[in-house]
Amino acid sequence: MSTDVVNNRPIIGITMGDPCGVGAEIIVRAITQSQLRQRARFVIFGFSNQIEYTADQLEATLSLHRDHRENIHRYPHDVVVLDYDEFDLPSAMPRGPSFWGGKASMAFCQDAINAALAGQIDAIVTAPISKTSWHLAGHKKYPGHTELLAKKCQSQHVAMMFVAPKLRVALATIHDSIVNIRDKFTIGCVYNPIELTDKALREWFGIEKPRIGVCGLNPHAGENGNIGDEEARIIAPAILMAAENGIDATGPFPADTIYNRALDGEFDIVIAMYHDQGLIPIKILGWEDAVNVTLGLPIIRTSPDHGTAFDIAGQLKANPASMIAAINLAIDLAKKKQ
Repeated sequence: MSTDVVNNRPIIGITMGDPCGVGAEIIVRAITQSQLRQRARFVIFGFSNQIEYTADQLEATLSLHRDHRENIHRYPHDVVVLDYDEFDLPSAMPRGPSFWGGKASMAFCQDAINAALAGQIDAIVTAPISKTSWHLAGHKKYPGHTELLAKKCQSQHVAMMFVAPKLRVALATIHDSIVNIRDKFTIGCVYNPIELTDKALREWFGIEKPRIGVCGLNPHAGENGNIGDEEARIIAPAILMAAENGIDATGPFPADTIYNRALDGEFDIVIAMYHDQGLIPIKILGWEDAVNVTLGLPIIRTSPDHGTAFDIAGQLKANPASMIAAINLAIDLAKKKQ
């Protein structure tokens, strides 16, 4: 992966997310930190007027080079904003999901993915989007960033991994409702994140032999089939398949005890079977500094582990800690791919 030849700083693309949310604020708060600018250069996919206005509100010193989205290349500048002049900013910003927010945030994401695939940036950090806004803008086939990234990158198997200082978690199913999980729950959907996290922990986190703990789906991990048979029928065969491929994966273990075991150092990562089974412990333990990483892509993508926060947008209350953590991790991973 090519980086700036003068000072070896990777170029990190940052999408502004839904313009009605806190994306602009957390981006400005993050990239005005000298420590981050010493480590990387940045290309922001968003509205330059909104970024500049937010910087003025925060009384932040931010030197920007502006260019249009169609002219993107590898810039020598510290911070570049790729503007979207064809999108008219509304006179009054919507206070919640909107067609306009969905249309703009989708354009930011698609352009950043194309730039990463073309080698014009070395990693993507995505500010939060609203799935409802995407749906209002007609993008109903994408429940979130992960599914869009998989489609655009033509990646058959992807996984969401969450990294916090005390815990790592990956998901077997992603944005699926509880009632629909049973129809999509297969040996492959459990095995794939095991394989992807084993590879990521080896290559990106320097763990020579990752220890992977796997959750059960049902209470008490099915209690020997008395509370469901998915553990024996689906999860155990996936773990056996992993073992046959040299992966140290064990389980299935009850979800109400496995995280304490991980915190005690028994596992390097936990594979959760569904969204909230994995996200609740991550957000309790790493509310301010957890990071979402997409595994299985040919490009690097991280994001803060929080949403658009429409309720506080424009009030200068947003905490940038998770965005800063996401940028730092993207820089680390980009440097490992040099």
